[in-house]
Parts: sequence; structure tokens; C-alpha cells
Amino acid sequence: MHKQKQEKKKIAIVGSAYPLRGGGIATFNERMAKAFIDNGDDVKIYTFSLQYPSILFPGKTQYSEEEPPEGLDIEVMVNSINPLNWIKVGRYLRKQAPDLVILRYWIPFMGPCLGTISKIVRKNRKTKVIAITDNVIPHEKKPGDTLLSKYFIKNVDAFITMSKSVLNDLNQFDTKKPRKYTPHPLYDNFGEIIHKETAKEQLGLDAKTNYILFFGFIRDYKGLDILLKAFADEKLRELPVKLLIAGEFYSKPDKYLEIIKKHRLEDYIELRTDFIANTDVHKYFCASDVVVQPYKTATQSGITQVAYHFNKPMITTNVGGLAELIPNEKVGYVVNTDKQEITDAIYKFYELNKEEEFSRNAAEEKKKYSWEVFVENLLQIYRSL
Repeated sequence: MHKQKQEKKKIAIVGSAYPLRGGGIATFNERMAKAFIDNGDDVKIYTFSLQYPSILFPGKTQYSEEEPPEGLDIEVMVNSINPLNWIKVGRYLRKQAPDLVILRYWIPFMGPCLGTISKIVRKNRKTKVIAITDNVIPHEKKPGDTLLSKYFIKNVDAFITMSKSVLNDLNQFDTKKPRKYTPHPLYDNFGEIIHKETAKEQLGLDAKTNYILFFGFIRDYKGLDILLKAFADEKLRELPVKLLIAGEFYSKPDKYLEIIKKHRLEDYIELRTDFIANTDVHKYFCASDVVVQPYKTATQSGITQVAYHFNKPMITTNVGGLAELIPNEKVGYVVNTDKQEITDAIYKFYELNKEEEFSRNAAEEKKKYSWEVFVENLLQIYRSL
């Protein structure tokens, strides 16, 4: 793609970042900042001093114990529940007058905070505000969601979505403002690919066992219960395969543990349900043969783009934007949210020895998900404003 020479821009990203813990959104924002810096822009991230009140946060801690990301200018500034803070941050950014403010919008709870900041910033008549909208209608709905999203959407200039389903959802709130779908770029910041044997050894896993991976925060909409029931099928006992569950419980663990107990799966499951540090992510993907995403609902998933980075085959359900990124029978299997279909896909993957072919195809397919393409698409919207 031919890129015309652009003026250096002053960009502010408002959203999760260090010292908040990695997770998908903070990791994405930090990687996006780096992509804009590589593009020659001047970038600063404004992260949360308080992201969620502890009553709303399901994990153990919101803060990272890792080293700060290199080469990024991050300021802790935003309090998600203090309206006086929103006004202060809005006025500060209005005065700083960046060319572009990028807001990361993933749950309606953030609507009042980010919407108010944006409303104030835009009064300088210079700064344009683009929202990267992961969701405008959340996976786990609550009363008031629509009103909060409506307020936010009213106060920004344009939208980037990373799934076509969110692009469609936006029409419920606004049909006029510029918007663009651009797929979630690769997560290429979790380290290099290492040999499967090395990864298993580093994680203390059995060298002779095959592993399928369920990775990421465990929330009800991600369908781990369906995967566990699928994995209980007797025909999978013919394979020397275990299910590696890596990620912290963000919903009550009881129902998952009960399924494991009921189907006597203890010997076939490896539970690693502490928070996985960014520096360990590569080990889990490299130790596994295939990544399974049995989601009940979804928009897009960063897990897909981590799997692509490590050239991993995937089995995913046909919900939201997941199937847009995973060509069926080419880099994996796309199935319905049905335990038998998930069982059959796992069995077929091993029975037909698909790992090498799908991995090779994933290495080719991932080339279209570059950060350069993402940045260029976002800047096209900016230039149109």
C-alpha cells in the first residue's frame, strides 16, 4: 500500500494502560500507541487512576506487577466514577489541543466518563475524537446500558469497529457519523514462537500429551461450560489430549468445577486459573496444538489475534465477528454453539492430522492483520472529519 507523507500529529489515547494489568484492552492500547509512534506521530496515553470500583471488578487485582512498557508516555489521570475528574481531564485535554483523541469504548459503564471528557475536549474546535468501539451493546446486559451508550455516541466525531456486528449495532444509536470496520490487528507483542517441547517444559506440562487451549479471562459468555461438556465426550478419551484452561475466573468458578467433577474430567484438564502475565502468554500458545473459542456471544476477540501471531489453528463458534477472521477448514473449524459440534471438530482436527496444514495457512492468513493497515484506516477517518 502506497502511503503519502503525512504531517506529524499530536495524538492522545484515553483508555486502559499500564500500570493497570494487561488484559486485552490495555495491551491493545499500548501496542496501538507504538504503531502510531512508528508512523511518526507524537502519542501520549491517559490511563485510569480508577478504572472500576472494586465492587464491579471480578478479578483479584487491577494492577500489573510487570515492568512498564518501554518507550511509551503514559499518564495516570482518569477516574471513571468522579464527574469532577471528568471535567478536569476534559479541560486539560481541550487546552493541550491534540489533533486527535482516541477513546476506547468497551462497556456502557464508561459512557458518562468518556462521553463527558469528549464533549469538553471538542469545544476547542480543533481536536477530533474517534472512538474505537469494542461493543456498544454489551455481552452481559444491564438496565441503563442503552442510555449510557447513547450519551457517549452523541459526544464523539467518528467510530472504528473491529467487527461487522458492532458496525451494525451502531446504527441503533446513530446513522450519520463516519465509521469504518477494520479487523482487530495482530497481538505481536507477546514474544517469539518457541518450540512446543520447550513451552511444555517451562509450564511443567507432560511432554507426551497434546493440549487444546482455552485462554483468557473466564466470563460466562465465553462458553467454557459448553467446551467442558463437549470435552467430556468419550470419543475424545481415545486421543492423548488434555484441555489447558489458562486465565483468571471473572465469573463464579463453581459451575465449571461442578461440570469437571460430574464428568470426572480431573485427569484430562489442566487448570491454570491465576492471571497470566504478558511474559508467559507465549508459553501457553506455543505448548498447544489448537485454540478453542466456544463463545456464546462475541463481537471480536483479541485471542484470535494472539493465536494468529503464534500460527495456531483455531476452533471457534459462529457468533458475532469471530467467523469473519477464521476461514473454515483453512485455519480451523467454525461451528455452532453446540457441544456435539465442538466435540466433533476437536476429534476431526486430530483424526485428520490438521495441525501442520492449518498452522501453515494461519501464517499466511495473518499477513492481512497488520498494525499499519489499522493505523491507516483510522487516519483515513480522521482526515475525512
